[in-house]
Amino acid sequence: MPEQQINNPLHGITLEQIVVKLQDYYGWEELGQLIKIRCFDTDPSVKSSLKFLRKTPWARSKVEDLYLITVKREKRKQRKTEMKRLNRR
Repeated sequence: MPEQQINNPLHGITLEQIVVKLQDYYGWEELGQLIKIRCFDTDPSVKSSLKFLRKTPWARSKVEDLYLITVKREKRKQRKTEMKRLNRR
């Protein structure tokens, strides 16, 4: 039986979900500026990015780190919006 990964924030999230989320949030151009890897700069696609990231641990790590930062930023922004809404009442 596999160990539970309670403390792993990426547990249950596929690499494809991560790449799609980052591409939607930043777009390929900005993503290529944030993480200097060719698969985001030259003819980028989800498929080619997944192929490269699955074979390149250092690049995958950078993408996962950016994803975690992005999710935290979104949650923070959402909390601020909620607090403003509650303070208006």
